[in-house]
Amino acid sequence: MEHLGKLLERLDYKTVQGNTDIEITELAYDSRKVVEGCLFVCIKGTAVDGHIFVKEAAEKGAAAVLVQEEVEAPPQLTVIQVEDTRYGLALTSCAWFHHPAEELNVIGITGTKGKTTTTYMVKSILEHAGYKTGLIGTIEAIIGDEVIPANNTTPESYIVQKYFRKMVDEGCKCVVMEVSSQGLMMHRTAGFTFEIGIFTNMEPDHIGPGEHSSFEEYMSCKGLLFCQCRTGIVNIDDKHWEQVLKGHTCTLETIGFSEKADLRAVNPKLVRKPGCLGVSYTAEGAVNTQIEVDVPGKFSIYNSLTAIAVCRHFKVTIEDIKRALKEAKVKGRIEMVRVSDDFTLMIDYAHNAMSLESLLTTLKEYEPKRLVCLFGCGGNRSRLRRYEMGEVSGTLADLTVVTSDNPRFEEPQAIIDDIKTGIAKTSGKYVEIPDRKEAIRYVIANGQPGDIIVLAGKGHEDYQEIKGRKYPMDERVLIREILEEL
Repeated sequence: MEHLGKLLERLDYKTVQGNTDIEITELAYDSRKVVEGCLFVCIKGTAVDGHIFVKEAAEKGAAAVLVQEEVEAPPQLTVIQVEDTRYGLALTSCAWFHHPAEELNVIGITGTKGKTTTTYMVKSILEHAGYKTGLIGTIEAIIGDEVIPANNTTPESYIVQKYFRKMVDEGCKCVVMEVSSQGLMMHRTAGFTFEIGIFTNMEPDHIGPGEHSSFEEYMSCKGLLFCQCRTGIVNIDDKHWEQVLKGHTCTLETIGFSEKADLRAVNPKLVRKPGCLGVSYTAEGAVNTQIEVDVPGKFSIYNSLTAIAVCRHFKVTIEDIKRALKEAKVKGRIEMVRVSDDFTLMIDYAHNAMSLESLLTTLKEYEPKRLVCLFGCGGNRSRLRRYEMGEVSGTLADLTVVTSDNPRFEEPQAIIDDIKTGIAKTSGKYVEIPDRKEAIRYVIANGQPGDIIVLAGKGHEDYQEIKGRKYPMDERVLIREILEEL
């Protein structure tokens, strides 16, 4: 139970009807979860407007409703009006869970790419240094030994606060979380201060219906994080950084290759070892040391620089940082799977043309004997994506293996035919093997010394969606089975 006045104490509000001197049993923002004595927050969603459920909430016994526009309410119901109920939900959630963020060091990461890998790197370093650290991200939330699969990059504010409370109760001292521009725009992270906010980079992504109306809006939403954190860590090499940081209120630190960066990477080198690719560089400025990371590509340098810049604030030793960076792995993001010393095999989530192009371009820098790309495309999604991915793989890979992904309600062969239309625009070689396990068996059995083989599209997913049902399918398990059979 919580006193309504206490839940509202950090909000500007108007009591339209009833009074705030009442006890609240639960906080609800989904009309199906309304219980006796609860406060029901009316959220205006893209599909449904919670304000139409006020009468229903009252019938189910709600004690009060939080609204942002006028509603008709039965006389026994307390009605509280605020300017924005999403912001209202965030602040009442903070109060409901007794402001857990005030007992944590919260680190927030925003940007188009690199958020996921950087969160895991930071978590790895802090835990090596003895800080119990929670994580909230695109793939999952991690609280102690509990792993909760994610639906959104940044969950609804009530869930964020619920996770924070569990983290505090589990003895966590830090939490590192991905913060999407959507999450910032919808106030999912309102009501507390981030210890550190991070900006990785900016690309014209997520512009369109139901997302951001323009690139300018996308940038200004990302920028909200830097009016809500104590220290901002920024990639100075990104051409949009000054616009994103416009109006910031935090202390700034910069990372990058630029000589102006507070922490910079010099002398970068590609590292190739049996079954493994990586990078090495010298960190200079705020930290001076040699760094090696077992993840390929220039973006690994940015991700690891960011992680070093964060962990410096927690008095982590250079030795701990170096050791943790060697071990930080992200499921399904350039995840190396050791199957042979002759060639390199990896699993990656690249599931659109932009991410596939970025990945294959990075891998070509390692001058493989052959670059082999295995992928399929999801059914009941844009056909344009299939043509584009086919064209990218046909252009950049020496061999494309076209297979099935999540066909959903479509015929796998129809999807494969669309991908082949894209490949046909190039002179790239391809084979088609609709059964994904057989396709993986083919690339492993035919791997040649010096090859780099990518299984793209599934990444961390451990299922295949066919005709409305999810069937277990984890590429790591398939690889193990194939190696035993071979």
